[in-house]
Amino acid sequence: MLNTDPELYGLYLGILALLVVATVAGFYLEWKVTTPRGRDTVANLNARVRAWWLMCGVFAVANLTGTLSTIALFALLSFLALREFVTLTPTRQGDHRSLLFIFFCLMPLQYLLVGVQWYGLFSVLVPVYAFLFIPTMNALQGDPKHFLERTSKLQWSAMICIYCLSHAPALLMLEIPGYEGENAKLLLFLVLVAQLSDVLQYVWGKTTGKRAIAPHISPNKTIEGFIGGVSSATLVGTLLWWATPFHPFVAWLMALIIGLAGFAGGLTMSAIKRDRGVKDYGSLIEGHGGVLDRIDSVCFAAPLFFHVVRFFFSTV
Repeated sequence: MLNTDPELYGLYLGILALLVVATVAGFYLEWKVTTPRGRDTVANLNARVRAWWLMCGVFAVANLTGTLSTIALFALLSFLALREFVTLTPTRQGDHRSLLFIFFCLMPLQYLLVGVQWYGLFSVLVPVYAFLFIPTMNALQGDPKHFLERTSKLQWSAMICIYCLSHAPALLMLEIPGYEGENAKLLLFLVLVAQLSDVLQYVWGKTTGKRAIAPHISPNKTIEGFIGGVSSATLVGTLLWWATPFHPFVAWLMALIIGLAGFAGGLTMSAIKRDRGVKDYGSLIEGHGGVLDRIDSVCFAAPLFFHVVRFFFSTV
């Protein structure tokens, strides 16, 4: 059912305005910058802006057309992220049945539980039942070579790409007094702050960054970029308090949690890429790499944000 919340449409109009400004600025910089290094940076920024038009459009359509379409979108993102993660971490034949279970049983069931709002099983399906079932299934295949490493990869892929990400659409199941029927804005708040933090960390890092936080993991992540990006995104989240069930100070705190968790997600997933010797998880999104490169911050931020909101504000 189409969402009729005028505040939600107002938020998307604001995002549209930002994209227009970014596009115009990109054209200006493309005309103004002449150095080879500067032109490469501008080309990358413009590619990211073009990708943002598509990503924001797809998310807006899903978010505005109701709960089922939103859940379906995140289920698709989980599938694509799983495919990228598994491709990056090769498996053996003894893992194939576990992979079939993860892709075609575990993932659909997790999102089905979101759809029927069965919080009790949703919260333990992956970290308890799947955590125990996957190594058992692998052991039954009779291949002990690198068993712990192989099993851990499968468990990690299920936790990050399914369990953690599914907490984003699960925000729609929360019952918050005085905020009934407005949870789509809460989901947008999470995604907007997490993604803005990523973008602004990149911008601040490119313009003022000098000291790398973890040069061997992610050389482009700097202390200046981290502070500037998280602070700026937190400020935006605070200014959007009116679209949430939070008072301004609580909105600031929630936005800060999202920004810090998102940074942790980006850094952690970068460590996995460096371990595998690749720059990106994929090449599906122009300027951004793969799906998992774009949603790594949301994967870490979503479960933290969900449980803080549920514990302090929800009756579910």
